[in-house]
Amino acid sequence: MVRGTGKKIFSYVMVIIVAAFVILPFVWMIASAFKSQRELFAYPPTFFPTVWKWQNFTEAASRGSISFAHMFLNSMKIAIPVTVFNILFSSMAGYSFARLRFKFRDAIFMMFIASMMVPYAITLIPRFLLFKDLGFYDTYIPLILPVMFGTAFSIFLTRQFFMTLPKELEEAAIVDGCSHFRIWWQVFMPLTKPIIATLAVFQFQGAYNDFLGPVIYIASDSKFTVQMGLNSFRNSFTSRYDLIMAGSILALIPVVILFIVCQKYIVRGIVMGGVKG
Repeated sequence: MVRGTGKKIFSYVMVIIVAAFVILPFVWMIASAFKSQRELFAYPPTFFPTVWKWQNFTEAASRGSISFAHMFLNSMKIAIPVTVFNILFSSMAGYSFARLRFKFRDAIFMMFIASMMVPYAITLIPRFLLFKDLGFYDTYIPLILPVMFGTAFSIFLTRQFFMTLPKELEEAAIVDGCSHFRIWWQVFMPLTKPIIATLAVFQFQGAYNDFLGPVIYIASDSKFTVQMGLNSFRNSFTSRYDLIMAGSILALIPVVILFIVCQKYIVRGIVMGGVKG
């Protein structure tokens, strides 16, 4: 009994220590957002600011050629279509791989999985040349189109989830005269809240936090995203780290809200999406 209690205490202590190391940089970022540029580099360093500079947030939101609100809307123009359409098309493909029987189904699915091993850098230049020749440079299309029709990871996750659903649901719907499209939309999709919430967080966060893509394809200041706006606080001569920290907190708000809303579904979606092959 004492030995078991000692193991529990040791486990709790280790969890607390690891959690402290994980959360410490986040707390440091929040504290730094309220410091002046001079205090950030003061020696000896102070963890909490001596004078709380709330104006860092207003300056970060209005500094630059366009406002933070404008950049936020630009990021939403990318993140929302990517998230919505990726979930729709990935779930359709996942249903097809999980429930339909057609020639070379498993081989095609394995090709999707194999594409996850191809580094993004390898396709970067050919993809840029393709979209530039199509006249899509300095638009959001190159940032939306390659992802909106599904990715290998999202198709894999939805396929694994659909395979866990009872076959009797599908058979009963077929007896009632439902087509496969209707089965997917009216029978299976209402049961996929965990997987939809998981994909929504992953896809939204990936599109919203993307920096490399907008830097490559976006040239106009009026089309800058939030991540490009944060980068504008740095130049060859000086970097406003106080504004970078304040802007980073503002940029975190949508992702944190989405995670809080979908939190109870995320773990369940990941677990149920990987229990059957």
